[in-house]
Amino acid sequence: MLIDPSAWPLLLAAAFGAGVLNAIAGGGSFLTFPALVFTGVPPIAANATSAVAVSPGYLGSTLGFRAELAALPRRLLVVEGLICAVGGVAGALLLLVTPAKVFSAIVPWLLLFATAVFALGPRLLAVLRLRAGRATGAGDAASGGAHPLLRNGGLLLVAVYGGYFNGGLGILLMALYALAGEAHIHTANALKNLNSLVLSLLSVAAFAWAGAVHWPQALVMAAAATGGGFVGARIARRLPAAAVRAIVIGTGLVMAAVFFSR
Repeated sequence: MLIDPSAWPLLLAAAFGAGVLNAIAGGGSFLTFPALVFTGVPPIAANATSAVAVSPGYLGSTLGFRAELAALPRRLLVVEGLICAVGGVAGALLLLVTPAKVFSAIVPWLLLFATAVFALGPRLLAVLRLRAGRATGAGDAASGGAHPLLRNGGLLLVAVYGGYFNGGLGILLMALYALAGEAHIHTANALKNLNSLVLSLLSVAAFAWAGAVHWPQALVMAAAATGGGFVGARIARRLPAAAVRAIVIGTGLVMAAVFFSR
């Protein structure tokens, strides 16, 4: 596929912005996926190429949260990593057997769903805590307030979604950790980045094996997203939680509206 030289500035800007956004709170594929579609890449190939492009950004942002990850139990990191690996491969294989017309039709709904879950996460968590008779979630920062089976089951479902459609993956992971009782947003961010890296690498391997990736765009965008991930990790520590949430919700709503209008 020949690439119009005028498309490169858009693809590079989208990839760098995606790396920054993923490090802050997720949703970076809300930028890379539409940019690829806009420049002529078919939707399923655009999704696979976008997944490749943002994967190195997860590495950069994960390294930016080394201190937060080091404070968590090693067993927690290993178990959640294995769950995300299995889910990522399953989701990628599901995408590869989905008809292109069907995938194009559900994209805006996937974007809207991911944004809504993230926006409603704190309210849902408050209701769950109230029903459980707990006023706060203090003391549950490392393991989460939810039962491990519920937390891990939810993580598997989110990982399958992430392998299928990378857009909004970070949002759903952040929402999951909020519902699981993770009290500190920076700890949730660290877990989100690490698990996004694991499942993305496995789903990318499946996409590459199936020949669904447009490699020139993917490799150049991956370099830009990596730089954005390092920058975003620095920004994330300085932003208040309310600002982080507003950025992600706003991006999700705009991208969903764009795809509904197509």
